[in-house]
Amino acid sequence: MNEKTMVADALAGVNGELTRFGEMIPQTENKELKQCLKQMRNACEMSQEKLYDLARERSYYVPAAKASQQEIEHVRSILTQPSMK
Repeated sequence: MNEKTMVADALAGVNGELTRFGEMIPQTENKELKQCLKQMRNACEMSQEKLYDLARERSYYVPAAKASQQEIEHVRSILTQPSMK
């Protein structure tokens, strides 16, 4: 297995963990557990950032082009339209 594949696999795993933390934290009533999960999520986010930086640095990941202001305004208008029921 090459490094690019390992980085991609690690990123996919970390992203999955972040998704699970996002699901668990709001459902937890125990404040101590909630705080512990938040700390674990924060550590996971830091790992994800490091992996992302490595992937960008080595050109394993090339982000999509930035959206134009016109594209941003178009999406904003769609999301802020009153619901048509």
